[in-house]
Amino acid sequence: MSKKLFTPFTIKDVTLKNRIVMSPMCMYSATNEQGFVEDWHLVHYGSRAVGGTGLIILEATAVSPQGRISAQDLGIWDDKHIEGLSHIVRILHSNEAKAGIQLAHAGRKATVDGTIYAPSALAFDESYKTPAAMTVDDINQTIADFKAAARRAKEAGFDIIELHGAHGYLLNEFLSPLANKRTDKYGGSEQNRYRLVKEIIEAVKQEWDGPLFVRISANDYHQEGMTPEDYVSFAKWMKEDGVDLIDVSSGAVVPAKIQAFPGYQVPFSDVIRNEADIPTGAVGIITSAVQAEEILQNNRADLIFMGRELLRNPYWPRTAAAELHTEITPPVQYERGW
Repeated sequence: MSKKLFTPFTIKDVTLKNRIVMSPMCMYSATNEQGFVEDWHLVHYGSRAVGGTGLIILEATAVSPQGRISAQDLGIWDDKHIEGLSHIVRILHSNEAKAGIQLAHAGRKATVDGTIYAPSALAFDESYKTPAAMTVDDINQTIADFKAAARRAKEAGFDIIELHGAHGYLLNEFLSPLANKRTDKYGGSEQNRYRLVKEIIEAVKQEWDGPLFVRISANDYHQEGMTPEDYVSFAKWMKEDGVDLIDVSSGAVVPAKIQAFPGYQVPFSDVIRNEADIPTGAVGIITSAVQAEEILQNNRADLIFMGRELLRNPYWPRTAAAELHTEITPPVQYERGW
C-alpha cells in the first residue's frame, strides 16, 4: 500500500507535493512592532521548506493594527507589508513548498494598546482588557480589512489563504454563544452567529480565487459551548460559501481545562470531514509518521497539520519518510549526504 502521507494533494489548481502542513504558529518576532517581516522569519519559514514540508502557513497575520494578538505579530493591513511577505513566498517556492497565510483578527484576546473589539463587551478572563462591543460600522470595517488583506496576499504570491476562526479570536468569538451575546443580526441563532464569517468569506472571494481554508475550534470544552456536531452545520455552510478545507483545532474561546493527548483532536476532524463532506486537516500532538499515516489511510483527514513537532525538527518530513520506508527527493544541495 502506498504511503499516503507522501502523495500529492490538489486543491483547485494548487498541488501540494505531500500531505504535511506547517500549522500557523505565532512567533512574536516582528520586533519592529509595525508588523514587518524580519530576517528571522525568512530563516524560520525557509528552513521548513528545505526540510520537505509540502505547505507552510504563516503565523496569524493581522488584518488591522487593533486585530493583533501582540505588538510583535506580522501584519498585512498595509501595502508596505507586501514586500516582506513576498520575500518569504519566494523562498518557499524556490524550495518546492507551497505558501499559505493565515489572516487573523484577535478580537477580545488582543493585547495591544488602545481599544480592542469583540462581538460583546466581555473580557476573556480577568487578565485581559474588556473589549468594546462592535458596532455595525466596526463589523463592516473588519470585513473590508479582511478583503484588503486578501488582495495583498494575492499580490504577495501566496498559494493558499486560511481565515483564523479558532482559538478564541474574533471569528471564533462570533461563532460561539459563550462569547457572542448580541441581539442583532450577528447574534443569537446559529445562522446569525455565522453571518460575519459568511460575509468575510464572500468579501475575500471577491479578491481571491485560490484555495481558501478556515481554521475552527470544533469544541469549546464547556457545557454551554460548541461541539464538533454543532460545527458540522457551520462546515456545510462554509463549503456552500466556497471554503475548500476546514483546519480542525479546538478550544480557547473561554478558559477551560483540556485533556490533551496524542491525536486528541483527530476525532473532531473525522466528524467534520465525513458528516459535512468537506476536506479537513487534522492537528494536535501528531508526532510520528505512523500516526499521521493512520489518520490519512482511515479517511479521518486529508492533510496533517503539524506545529510544535516542526518547531523541534524542521526536517521532520525526512524522519517520517525513513519511518515509512519511503524515498523522498532531497534538496539538490544535500544529495551527496542524504
